Amino acid sequence: MPRRSKVLSGTLVASALLLTSIGIGTVAANADTPAPAPAPAAAPASSAGHTMAVSTAASPEDPDGDGYIPANPPVTGVTPSTKEPPHRYFHEFQANCSVTHTAPDDPIVFPQQPGKSHDHTFMGNTTTDAGSTTASLDAGSTTCLAPGDRSAYWMPTMYDGDRPVLPVGPQTIYYKAGVTDYTSVRPFPKGLRYVVADPMQSAQEFRDHPGFVEGWECGDSFFNVDFPTDCPERPEVQVNIRFQAPSCWDGKNLDTPDHKSHMAYPVVNPGTNNNICPADHPVALPMIEFKMAFPVNGDLSRVRLASGASHSFHYDFFNAWDEATLDAMVGHCIVGGLQCDARGYDQTHPEAGAALNEDYELP
Repeated sequence: MPRRSKVLSGTLVASALLLTSIGIGTVAANADTPAPAPAPAAAPASSAGHTMAVSTAASPEDPDGDGYIPANPPVTGVTPSTKEPPHRYFHEFQANCSVTHTAPDDPIVFPQQPGKSHDHTFMGNTTTDAGSTTASLDAGSTTCLAPGDRSAYWMPTMYDGDRPVLPVGPQTIYYKAGVTDYTSVRPFPKGLRYVVADPMQSAQEFRDHPGFVEGWECGDSFFNVDFPTDCPERPEVQVNIRFQAPSCWDGKNLDTPDHKSHMAYPVVNPGTNNNICPADHPVALPMIEFKMAFPVNGDLSRVRLASGASHSFHYDFFNAWDEATLDAMVGHCIVGGLQCDARGYDQTHPEAGAALNEDYELP
């Protein structure tokens, strides 16, 4: 399969993150565990000493326990778009979401099994725990600037020795077009969930992953698979990572047994430099890009992830956006070819207005 070209991030235009203090707490876990689901395939060999437990329960949204959560309704009759709309350098918006809590939970990989995962750092929805479902997230609150974004975002917790290193203030989560025809991108279906990358991946697999943008960054050190050894010890310096998610959907499933197969990365259209969705995943959705900043610098020899070594980085996304709000942001910013903030406002195109009002809500 041809490898897609990297999507350039809006971070080429400098912007400062607002740093605010946050409180961290562990969410109480649900006690009830449903009957075991059919045993999944064996996990791959461990990486850097990390092992993955076997999931013994299915999501309440997967009543037959086969690992598939069908979309209702599915999206049919779509073929990958090969159109070339007018060139626009940006077609994206930001979701700025702060850390809510940490917990050894994962409602995608280990649904209904509190404490079974390695520790995760959660952003966005404040209620996310092992028992989270589309309905529970929909009823929750959020630390994202847009109240309509009640989605759950999480990644392995970083440690400096035994001290958790938690991102401070609103983190940048880009929603952008991963395909050349940015006008073909449609909003996520409610309840879509997936895992990006793999805690069991090797260092080479991490480097070769299609979501790899610049790896671990610190100061002037970029494209690192390992945490940088030369990281300036200055107050303003943080360790960063940028990693992109697949953005082409099969149109059929909100989840699959491996939590990945219903999604795919764009591919290069033969004979062109254009990115299109593959035929078996023809529905173009926003490409999420995590741009996380961790407040640690200097000597990184004791820095690790809860999932293992630096190359075990991965993250999860569980969509619980208010549908009308997400539709407005995607239509105005991605389909509209703008570089938007969390209000859906492009400072270089003030004449286009904003998708949301000053309270980050639909007008």
